[in-house]
Amino acid sequence: MRFFSFTYHGLLALFLLAVSLVTLSSGTHSLRMEFLPWDGKALTYWLLFGSLFGLLTVVLAWRRTLTALFLLWSFAVLALLLRGYFLSGYYFDDGDEFRRALYLTGGAILAATGAWFEFRWRPAEKLRR
Repeated sequence: MRFFSFTYHGLLALFLLAVSLVTLSSGTHSLRMEFLPWDGKALTYWLLFGSLFGLLTVVLAWRRTLTALFLLWSFAVLALLLRGYFLSGYYFDDGDEFRRALYLTGGAILAATGAWFEFRWRPAEKLRR
């Protein structure tokens, strides 16, 4: 479960980093993700710095340091997806888009569960002779 969580958030952060860098390099700032609360230039920078923070939390949690940050990141991603897709006035164009939103949100739920396990993980004590 922890491995899925690291993989999900690592790939998500890399994807968002690539999207924000392509948008920044184009100079237009015409990126639109209507399920997120930002738009235009603010959205580009939120994605850029958010993805860098997400990658940092994945690396730190992988090294078993500051797992609380990874847990917060996981819950923040889940909250943004739930709020943006299902608790706002977002309108799905077709069933495929709704299905993708369900898959993305379901993955975020599983990843948040894995982040919780990572946060709660304690190494086994070594047996003393």
